Amino acid sequence: LFKASVRFLHSATSVGAIRFACNQARSFCSGGGGLSAAAATATESAGSSGASLQHADQGVEAGGILNAAKYGGRHHVSLIPGDGIGPELMDSVKTIVNVAGSPIDFEEIPLSAERGTDEDMRRAILSIKRNGVGLKGNLETFEANTDYTVMGGMTSKNVQLRTKLDLFAYVQRCKSIEGVPSRYSDIDILVIRENTEGEYSQLEHFNVPGVVESFKIITEAKSRQIAKFAFDTAIKTRRHRVTAVHKANIMKLSDGLFLDVCRDVARDYPSIEFNDVIVDNCCMQLVARPQQFDIMVLPNLYGNIIGNIAAGLVGGPGVAAGMNIGRKYAVFEAGTRNSGRSIRGKNIANPSALLLTTADMLEYLGDAEDAKKLRNAVLTVLRSGIRTPDLGGSSNTKEVVDAVVQYLLQVRGH
Repeated sequence: LFKASVRFLHSATSVGAIRFACNQARSFCSGGGGLSAAAATATESAGSSGASLQHADQGVEAGGILNAAKYGGRHHVSLIPGDGIGPELMDSVKTIVNVAGSPIDFEEIPLSAERGTDEDMRRAILSIKRNGVGLKGNLETFEANTDYTVMGGMTSKNVQLRTKLDLFAYVQRCKSIEGVPSRYSDIDILVIRENTEGEYSQLEHFNVPGVVESFKIITEAKSRQIAKFAFDTAIKTRRHRVTAVHKANIMKLSDGLFLDVCRDVARDYPSIEFNDVIVDNCCMQLVARPQQFDIMVLPNLYGNIIGNIAAGLVGGPGVAAGMNIGRKYAVFEAGTRNSGRSIRGKNIANPSALLLTTADMLEYLGDAEDAKKLRNAVLTVLRSGIRTPDLGGSSNTKEVVDAVVQYLLQVRGH
């Protein structure tokens, strides 16, 4: 067991925000790695990645990946409907993209919890590598039964995609939206989560019956990569504070390494305020006084938890957009990665999160005008009171989508 664990650890540790200025995005995708906010005076940072983050009227400026496939002036995007409400919401996305006249052709990939063989996964990864950009619903990971766990457990398809495509950063913007009922009205938090290691390394096994050992992998290289990404994003988006979230008081080696690296990176960014907070205190502070947070950088598991809390503060999973960013590829999805299986087929799912995610994707692809129109359409509809039950409204999915379509048609002059 010890030798096997060493081999596992060696293998694991050796694996390696809304419009950035267009020339910087081109530089990044050709290998330069520069990031810049429009008209900002930020310096370039080699090896950093851009992400489209704006989903409210005043948004983060981010950059498009120009490594994406484009044929005849049209972008090709890998589309993974996923499970639960994913397929029906993706139908809404395709309808609205068509109405908006956006130059997007979707390559639909049949990958789900029910259909997820190694060959299906291989095809999905090849498609995203070929197109450069993907849009996906959540892929459910069912709890493994004891017998199967003894044999090694069930690997999450979401985790497979993120690790095999090296989508090292998950970026989620949680901003108060006018018209959406919530306890606070002035939240604007950027959650930046390391996306490929930590507890999600899925290295666990039974030592003896009744005793499970699970490895938490934290590496200096990936901690530095996500910390630098967070500080670069702060500069390029004119934000002022980065908060590292950790549990280094207990996990002194793993979280201690993450915190030490964040502190070291912070020294290179004297214009950005840096502080850190223990994760349990962070949860309390987040619900008590969320306005104190600007950018939060976190290891994988904490990012999942904090991201969901922050999303809940601004309206919940129906309005949270997210993106997985790597050096070569990007995959966009709803911010809380919620499949919504219990409301599948009931015509009450909130399409706003996936539509805002689609707007972020359009921005990322360089179609800023179409992205702005779609984003404004969704926000205008929400402000008008046309909302699904999760936001206290009485409208169904189709009525929300129809309202967004009507707004876009009016904008186009039809």
